[in-house]
Amino acid sequence: MEIEVKIDNKCSDTKVVIITNKITDEVDYIINTISNHSHRRIVGVENEKITILEPTEIVRIYSSSGKVFACCTSKEYTLKLRLYELEKILDQNNFVRISNSEIVNLKKVDKFDIRFNGTICIIFLDGTITYASRRYVKKIKTILGI
Repeated sequence: MEIEVKIDNKCSDTKVVIITNKITDEVDYIINTISNHSHRRIVGVENEKITILEPTEIVRIYSSSGKVFACCTSKEYTLKLRLYELEKILDQNNFVRISNSEIVNLKKVDKFDIRFNGTICIIFLDGTITYASRRYVKKIKTILGI
């Protein structure tokens, strides 16, 4: 793959052009990565203060009582976005949906404990524990390569 960047002082907005003879997985990945990163920001609210959240700081995102929360390394924030909207924004290589009400950051996971009853217990680096619903077990195993 060849990458070329042109600096033009007359340019008012960034433009990305992909020249290829066919759409491959690599081209698809580039398109998805660029379009996901140019989307909306993740904004959290805590004590009436608004904070732009870095995805690398997010441990897990879950919904409860009609609200969506992001647990970060230091605090918990309320989000305005819905889980399905967050799935589109977040990097699918690092974030995975584990139930109808939760998305986790794989880079913040310490261990996956695959239970005999078919569920997966997820243990985070900070010691927090959550469980994947049975409906998502196959998807998680595929992502983990097991």
